[in-house]
Amino acid sequence: MILVWFRRDLRTLDHTALKAALETGQPVVAGFVSTPEQWREHNMSPMQADLIARRLVLLEEELTGLNIPLIYKEVPKFADVGKVIHQWAVSLNVKSVMANIHYEVNEQALDREVVNLLNESSITFDAFHDKCVHAPTTVLNKQGEYFKVFTPFKRAWLSQFQMPKVWKPEPQAALSKEVLQAVKADRYHVDVSFSYPRESSERWHVSTSAILQQLRGFTRERSDAYQAERDFPAVDGTSQLSPYLAIGALSPRQCIARLHAENPHTDLTEGKATWLSEIIWREFYQHLLVFEPKLVKGQGFIQWEDKIEWSYDEVAFERWSNGTTGYPIVDAAMRQLNQTGWMHNRLRMIVASFLTKDLHIDWRWGEAYFMSKLVDGDFAANNGGWQWSASTGCDGQPYFRIFNPISQGEKFDHDGTFVRHWVPEIKQVPNKFIHNPWLWSGFNLLDYHKPMVDHKVEREITLRLFKNAKE
Repeated sequence: MILVWFRRDLRTLDHTALKAALETGQPVVAGFVSTPEQWREHNMSPMQADLIARRLVLLEEELTGLNIPLIYKEVPKFADVGKVIHQWAVSLNVKSVMANIHYEVNEQALDREVVNLLNESSITFDAFHDKCVHAPTTVLNKQGEYFKVFTPFKRAWLSQFQMPKVWKPEPQAALSKEVLQAVKADRYHVDVSFSYPRESSERWHVSTSAILQQLRGFTRERSDAYQAERDFPAVDGTSQLSPYLAIGALSPRQCIARLHAENPHTDLTEGKATWLSEIIWREFYQHLLVFEPKLVKGQGFIQWEDKIEWSYDEVAFERWSNGTTGYPIVDAAMRQLNQTGWMHNRLRMIVASFLTKDLHIDWRWGEAYFMSKLVDGDFAANNGGWQWSASTGCDGQPYFRIFNPISQGEKFDHDGTFVRHWVPEIKQVPNKFIHNPWLWSGFNLLDYHKPMVDHKVEREITLRLFKNAKE
């Protein structure tokens, strides 16, 4: 018998470990272990916890359709998971445990512990690269080293690319009564509730059919305009598939296969090519975790990052996180995050730049806050994005490139549609002043803050802080 250990890969389609297990011809069971205390340490958002819980219900249904029972247990932390996997394997007379690899430090340590425990009982552990199209260590430069700049990484990634074949499982033979009886006590039930705060994720899909329909709709109807529309938060110009990639309800191979299916005989349009590039960015950051595990330990990529004199002003941080900075585009973005668990990518860059370069607050505070709110929280993507914005990361923006929150608003929300939606206090402000309402003659009648800092002044401070640290 084979036990397939599910983690952040909550799907049956294009699931590498499940495919390998079914191809052995042996009976297969599936398992999932929730770890609420570990999730707290990792700042998992209550909305993502809810999405995972809802997705597990559908995953169990899909597995049942394949004659594969899903067994479930909750333990506090990763340190307790190995014993559960070992106990399941021994009690079910499992010959091999199969799982997809996760690249973060704690997850890697957990896998090593599971291997050691299983070895004691002569049970094998087979791990598979699944999260990326190309496994880390396979995309290297001519010197055999990992890429520290995205553009050559992308070039090498594309040179190795072959159209992925999306695997679809067939049901296995029905399990014996003895096996079904053995797993009965640990069978997953829909009324299972994590010992973890949950916030409604109802605006996000959990059924495979709905997720794939959203993928098809984007690639068919909106991906061609992606390059032109992706930076405008008032426009529905992005795929909004990131929550499904984050919990593994969707794979990057599925995304790419669907994208190319819309252009089977021609090169990708500019919009589609740009969206593919964003998927490759996700892989770039995943690969970095393997080569630079310090990134998981709260360290900057650049050597002199620890010399930057960051601020730890809790009052300023609270105004940023609550969306009361006095800069409409920043406030609208943070309110979108706080209320929906999602934020437009252009806005993620704007608010990260504001926190680190206008308020000079440590990027780690912003990184943790994002994870605590995002329904699409993914460590590699979130860390990579924050370090890029803070100019501390691998191939980050130069430290002297500092987003102006006024001009960013004027450029990407020129008529104020987005900020008026999320910051209703300024609805009546004329378009001319919508991104600097304090200049409007009627500002004093508004229930809205003046800017908490002067961008021009803070920009000069940032230049000095980074220059001093670099020297």
